[in-house]
Amino acid sequence: MKNRIKALADNYAQEFIQVRRHLHANPELSFQEYETSKFIQQKLDEYGVKYTAGVAGTGVVALIEGKNPTKKIIALRGDIDALPILEANDVPYKSTHEGIMHACGHDVHTTCMLGATKILQEVKDDFEGTVKIIFQPGEEKHPGGASLMIKEGVLENPAPQAILGLHVQPTMEAGKLGFRAGQYMASADEIYITIKGKGGHAAAPHLTVDTILVASHLVVSLQQIISRNNNPFTPSVLSICAFNGGFTTNVIPSEVKLMGTFRAMDETWRFKAHELIKKQAVELVHAMGAEIDIDILVGYPTLYNNEAVTGKARQLAEDYLGQSNVEDTEIRMGAEDFAFYSQEIPACFFRLGTMNKERGITSGVHTPTFDVDENAIKVGIGTMAYLATQF
Repeated sequence: MKNRIKALADNYAQEFIQVRRHLHANPELSFQEYETSKFIQQKLDEYGVKYTAGVAGTGVVALIEGKNPTKKIIALRGDIDALPILEANDVPYKSTHEGIMHACGHDVHTTCMLGATKILQEVKDDFEGTVKIIFQPGEEKHPGGASLMIKEGVLENPAPQAILGLHVQPTMEAGKLGFRAGQYMASADEIYITIKGKGGHAAAPHLTVDTILVASHLVVSLQQIISRNNNPFTPSVLSICAFNGGFTTNVIPSEVKLMGTFRAMDETWRFKAHELIKKQAVELVHAMGAEIDIDILVGYPTLYNNEAVTGKARQLAEDYLGQSNVEDTEIRMGAEDFAFYSQEIPACFFRLGTMNKERGITSGVHTPTFDVDENAIKVGIGTMAYLATQF
């Protein structure tokens, strides 16, 4: 089976490089992936794979049944949305949608799932069980397409025993894979704060409530939530990323708005921290004579890689690619809505290297110059197909 999948991945490599280039040139924002969804459906029709469209709006769920289809069910997931970024690359497949770009590699993820689907459909008479392939919208936007697809039953009928997903890694050499068992990626919650008070002339601050000063104290104070309350062996980050108030040099504004993010690797600490943030913010602002509105928008949970599933996936990846091409990857404070799946069923989310220093392909995700070494696509396609058959 391994040699057969490798041969098919080799044969289809150029075909799926073109698929990736089509997707890259035609990016669509989260929950607006209408043409992308149609393209996926057209490909599934070509492959003779049955599917359900319109899940969570633009999501597509394909089923490939091997021998004894109820013996095991494994899910594979690829996200399909792009980002609101103006592409700066000068390549033939540059985005044709101004201000929208596949800057996080979801075009590669979708391509790998399509390629794995085509291979799995060809070898379905030689493996047992069912593979459920999830083409998911809206990974980049709250509340996350994964949460919506779960609500619409993507993990039911049939219910997978495990789920696998991959993500491009621009700091890892193209074609290598990275794995980490256990807690892997952080939760991500959004913080919105409005501080209000009587504004007035900057020359008479005693007649005002200085919202700028109050907000400044609050920004500094909130860092103590992490430094004095969190277990130092469990990573956590609180960053205030927007400070908006005032419009000139001599007026103290009546309102200041703050926005930020809170990241954690522990779900219990995560929600304890929410309460501490709210309590400290309210009490400090009130003590300084201002009023406050604070809202913490609960986002993606922590991503947990099941030890048994991740261990098996890594072992199979080493068998497929060779041990030298499989590496450990680090804990990340970035977030991923694949985490919703990992909170429901055993999961493994791993990294696909896409870097090529000699060709200058080194830009990070979410940047206007992000690109990938397309030799990684063959590896992603084959690895996903092999893991699905062997699980």
